[in-house]
Amino acid sequence: MIAPDPCPIAMRGIVPSLNTPFDRDGRVDEAAVARLVARSIEAGVAGMLLIAVAGEQASLTRDEKARIARIAVETAARRVPVIVSVTSPDAEEREALARLARQAGADGICCQVPAGLSGREIDDAMARVAAAGPDLLMIQDLDWGGGGLAIADIQRLFARIAQFRCLKIETVPAGPKYTRVLDATGGRLHVSGGWAVMQMPDALARGVHAFMPTALDAIYVAIHAAHRRGQPEAARALFERLLPIIAFSNQHVDVSIRFFKRLRAAEGVFATDHCRPPVAPLDAVQAAEAERMVLRALALQRDVVGVR
Repeated sequence: MIAPDPCPIAMRGIVPSLNTPFDRDGRVDEAAVARLVARSIEAGVAGMLLIAVAGEQASLTRDEKARIARIAVETAARRVPVIVSVTSPDAEEREALARLARQAGADGICCQVPAGLSGREIDDAMARVAAAGPDLLMIQDLDWGGGGLAIADIQRLFARIAQFRCLKIETVPAGPKYTRVLDATGGRLHVSGGWAVMQMPDALARGVHAFMPTALDAIYVAIHAAHRRGQPEAARALFERLLPIIAFSNQHVDVSIRFFKRLRAAEGVFATDHCRPPVAPLDAVQAAEAERMVLRALALQRDVVGVR
């Protein structure tokens, strides 16, 4: 007999962190935002994250963020949860963005704990942003080179802040932390894997609830679905076909943004692959490899799920 799932948050599967499309003049392409949201839902995602690192949040004005959030919420039409990143080093900005997300009708917000805080400072900062936003808070546990938040901090936040019900783990290494967090919260805290999607089979084996890549939604959905059907080897085989693409895209966050925007343009979802500073351009060798990987991704999508 399978034990009941103690986590009350329904998001199970793929919750992509979406790129922000721009037109050739560098303006937010609102029609492409709507196409991207619709395309992601058609692919079978369980939710979506907007205006995070993959969405070039640092380059967006508050007004642009508000328009993106409104378009996404209207296009999603409650079919899947829409989560808006409100991460900022400035407390007033975090809270203003949380209010913006609530006013747009978003289902939740995602916020990274500001650097340099500890103990009660973390509690106060997260409680304030939670109070300003919708009813769901996802905390981003991001540490590019280390272990991120202490388990004791996560447990305390989970106990004290009613809205905190999701944790996006992006630490090094991620796998053991997934297990520690799930054990420490009795499986009641929703745990998702972000940048460490390269270790997806490991995370699936550990019971992680959701995964937050940037694109290739239908392929990731197929991997997750195979695992849930009790076909872990089929899931692994499909994941291994995806690995060369992930290995290229995940060498740096700027490469990831540039590559997946090229892929979205090749799919016809974005009109351009324009990025704003400070996203670094690809050099000639990277650009050539990106083109090869775009062709590989398109072929894999056609082969696996019939996506153009």
